[in-house]
Amino acid sequence: MITVSLCMIVRNEEEVLGRCLDSVRDLVDEILIADTGSTDHTRQIAEQYTRQIWDFPWIDDFSAARNFIFSKAQMDFCMWLDADDLLPPKSAGLFARMKEELTPDVDMVLLPYHTAFDSQDRPVFTCCRERLIRNRRNFCFQGRVHEAIPLSGNVVFRDIPVEHRKTKAPDPERNLKIYRKMLEDGAPLQARDLYYYGRELLDHGAYEEGKKTLLDFLEREDAWDENRIDAARQAALCCRRLGQEEDELRTLLKALSYGIPSGELCCDLGRYFMEHARYAQAVYWFGQALQAEKRTASGAFIQEECYGFYPAISLCICYDRLGDHGKAYACNELAGSFQPESPHYLHNKAYLEPLLNDSVRTS
Repeated sequence: MITVSLCMIVRNEEEVLGRCLDSVRDLVDEILIADTGSTDHTRQIAEQYTRQIWDFPWIDDFSAARNFIFSKAQMDFCMWLDADDLLPPKSAGLFARMKEELTPDVDMVLLPYHTAFDSQDRPVFTCCRERLIRNRRNFCFQGRVHEAIPLSGNVVFRDIPVEHRKTKAPDPERNLKIYRKMLEDGAPLQARDLYYYGRELLDHGAYEEGKKTLLDFLEREDAWDENRIDAARQAALCCRRLGQEEDELRTLLKALSYGIPSGELCCDLGRYFMEHARYAQAVYWFGQALQAEKRTASGAFIQEECYGFYPAISLCICYDRLGDHGKAYACNELAGSFQPESPHYLHNKAYLEPLLNDSVRTS
């Protein structure tokens, strides 16, 4: 059976650290923590779980902190978690079994990462991250922000979700400030840096600069195709916010050149045509979204509703506009199978049933 070192970096996490460590303490073989400057009771809480705690001065570089704590690990694999992560009970048993079954030739294990949830506690946003990394193979995190270890060696996927359960909002300016400091210092931006910098600019309403940055990223030879597809989507969103409708469509179509279209991209195209009253084209793209493969293990960002509820409810609207109330009703029922409590589903049902009954009576 493999052994696992849990390696964490923390700062002012007294509200959540115990919850995180309670969820994994019986599954890992050692716990190592780098504190980057806590002023609350984080360290005292950590001391209840481990004596292996180091102070690491914060230098605006997540990779530096993570690589430091990884260097202290003694077990077969290093595993990282953030303090507001946890391994839910349904994943704990699977994790224990994985430890028994993992073969010696494995270098990295990818696990799903659920980072947002709806009102019914269903995951709505998922990505896949390198979660367990073979120790002493010179694998290192890269990137001062949105740090990651480039995939290398024998990489396997296991469907054992880790959940990100925030209790407080992070500093919304932190990441953008780090990227701007990198630019001021003349630090080179790798393709991944450029991609996430563009997304940060979009989130901060800097649409022109965000569009330019994301389009620049698309020209990088070291860009990853899954990131290219999403970068084109985000650049198109910048165009939309700027009122540049032709550029929006052109950029969405450009995304098709980078690989098999995701459910998210198909929904973006469907939404564009629906908003421009081109319902037949919208029907095509929303239909494609329902058929799209949800490639969780690819590392792409997955918006769960783009593979079920959203295209189904949108098809209902499109078919209603096209006058086909039978198909509209069927699509609405499909949407209800994903979110039976949705007010949109319930409203459409109440609207469409009388129309269908009238149609039956007059036929």
